[in-house]
Formats: sequence, C-alpha cells, structure tokens
Amino acid sequence: MRGVALWLVAAVVVAVSGCAPTGSQGGKPDVVTSTDVWASVATAVAGDHAHVRPIIDNPAEDPHSYDASPADAAAIADAQLVVYNGGDYDRFVDAVLDQHADIKRVNAFTVGGHQPHSNPHVFYDLDTVSAVAGAVADRLAAIDPDHAVDYRSNAQKFIGQVHALANTERGIASAHPGAASVATEDVAQYLESATGLTDNTPEGYYTAIGADAEPAPADMAKVLDLVNSHGVQVVLFNPQTDTPAVHRIVDAANSAGVPVVEVRETLPAGVDFLTWQRQTIDKLTAALLKSSDHAS
Repeated sequence: MRGVALWLVAAVVVAVSGCAPTGSQGGKPDVVTSTDVWASVATAVAGDHAHVRPIIDNPAEDPHSYDASPADAAAIADAQLVVYNGGDYDRFVDAVLDQHADIKRVNAFTVGGHQPHSNPHVFYDLDTVSAVAGAVADRLAAIDPDHAVDYRSNAQKFIGQVHALANTERGIASAHPGAASVATEDVAQYLESATGLTDNTPEGYYTAIGADAEPAPADMAKVLDLVNSHGVQVVLFNPQTDTPAVHRIVDAANSAGVPVVEVRETLPAGVDFLTWQRQTIDKLTAALLKSSDHAS
C-alpha cells in the first residue's frame, strides 16, 4: 500500500507541475519542511524574512508511516526551499523532489555526512543539526540575497546554542561513565552515543519494531530482564510507537523504579527545537542521577 501511496503522490506532482516553479508568501521565500523539527531549525535561521511551514506538525503523527496528501505534494513542488530529513526517513518528500530536480533543498542526512543504512534519526545528532542550519542559511542567501547577512548571522547564533547543548551532552558522559540504557525504538542512538550511554537493546528487538512486528520472545525477555534487574540506568521511550511490547517495557520500568525518558520524533506542542532538546537532556540527566542514588 505504501508503494501505491508514493506513486499517487508522484502522479499529483506531475499534474501540478504546470504551476510556477517557485512560490512565495507575501514576497517572502516559501520554505517547506518535512516535519516541525526541521521547520524549527529553518525558522531559527530565516527569522522574519521567510515563510516556513512543515508538512507534519502533529505531535501524535509518526513520520515513518506518513503518507503525503495531494496538498502536501503541491506545497513541496511549489516551495523555493525544501528542508527534510532524508535517509529514507521521510520518503514522501523524495517522491516529490524526484520530479523537480530544480527545487533547492537541504537533505539533513546528506548534509550531515551520514552513510547509507545509518540511523536516520539525525535530528538527535547535534553536529548534523548545526550543518543543516548553515546549509539553510546558504540556500536562503542565494534565494534572497537582500537578507543574506541576517540568514548567516541567525545561523551562527543558532549553531552556538546547539554547541552549548552538545557540551552538556559531553558533561553527562563524563559524570556517568558506564551508564547503560535500553530503548523502545532506535530513535535516540545519536543522543546515547553523545552522552556515553551503552545501548543494551538487542538488535533483533530493534529490527522487529522497525518492521512493525512483535519482537522475538528471547529479545523481549532480555530487555525485561535488564530492566527488572536494574542492568540499565534508564529506559528511552518513544511515545509515537504504540505497541504491546513497548507498553510491557515501560510498565516494567515503572514497576522496577527504572527512570523512563521520552525521546520523540516530532516536537511537543508549543516547543521549539532548542527547548525540546534541552528538556530531553535535562530529563536524561535527572534520570541518571536518580539511578545513581538508587544504586548507592
């Protein structure tokens, strides 16, 4: 069914391709992003000089399973700049851009230098986020030279704030050497790496969850044993993946007193990217401190 949906999106794009190749809102460049995460990054760079709109802005929506509507496809096709995740994460964008090679774009996965088959959740890789901000500034400067200085200045300010978050992550790694985790989905592996967490989640579990299948009993047993025996200090929970296996893990963590930290794929309502990341890092810090107190 997903292949049919992507084909239909491509068909819609061909149908609207007679429209003007670029779009604007009130004379401002029109920037379309795949999710509100990348919209927040783009907005930080654009300021008031461009109109930024995400395709996915519902906190309950899972980008992995999102199917673009005809209106979504038309918005992407008419944009002057498209900012998206890439890495086979938001394929509905690729389906449109494949028909419009002339549209300026920023593919976060590519800009961040990630290799094929790497974890696609690159919005938790702060180096990639910084690179995306710089690339957005360069693209907008080319589209709208009158505000090039502002775009680049905004990007540098944003990148400085991102670097501050990265320093905090490194501080967690120094303060909690040897800390380990399990996760209900492989969303935050870049966060785990940056904060020095050892991810003990079985690979078979991740493979099953990624395929919308139930994990093998042996993999579930291993995860639950790690949680129940306090073999990990934190459980990372993606609330946008709702399965019986996920609920069992979260319930076990709550019963055993192992802290649970939410790691989302889109922004919580009313929160920008920097605030979201800062809140997640703060919650992870508190969780590891709680686990340290329990161990002592």
